Amino acid sequence: MTTVFIGGSRQLSRLSAEVCQRIDRIIENKFPIIVGDANGIDKAVQQYLLTKLYPLAEVFCSGGKCRNNLGDWPVRTIQTYSQRKDFNFYAAKDRQMAIDASAGLMIWDGKSKGTLLNVVRLLRQQKSVELYEAPAHRFWELRNQNDWMQFADRDPALRILIEREEAVPSNKQTTAV
Repeated sequence: MTTVFIGGSRQLSRLSAEVCQRIDRIIENKFPIIVGDANGIDKAVQQYLLTKLYPLAEVFCSGGKCRNNLGDWPVRTIQTYSQRKDFNFYAAKDRQMAIDASAGLMIWDGKSKGTLLNVVRLLRQQKSVELYEAPAHRFWELRNQNDWMQFADRDPALRILIEREEAVPSNKQTTAV
């Protein structure tokens, strides 16, 4: 069964009508959804799923406690060995969601490095991603590395930053709890 990782920028707190339509199709197909616990898009997706009373969601959290779980869905806690609650601490759950997902729906603010890292993680595992570029109100269908290159070559410096960041293996081990 297809499991969809829905994520995006913390700077965005509302879902566009176009994104809601994509989520509605996921709901109609009864695909399980995995989502993080951050403010921003994670919280907005949780709120939307709650209004739909959608039961097939799971919330991923880094460390021991979820910041948001609006629908009281099952929780997957990803243990990190980082003492600081920094980017790498929270990225541990993103890495696991990319592994567990079959596909992704990412909502990007045009700036967030974390959202694009999730796109690259999914594509490197041969998983397709629908990327919604919020400032342009545009969807990108990314199915492979060539699609990524076509999208990312608009900003070569950003592409290099993202690919370099994801190519470096994390020295912080993570485990699902």
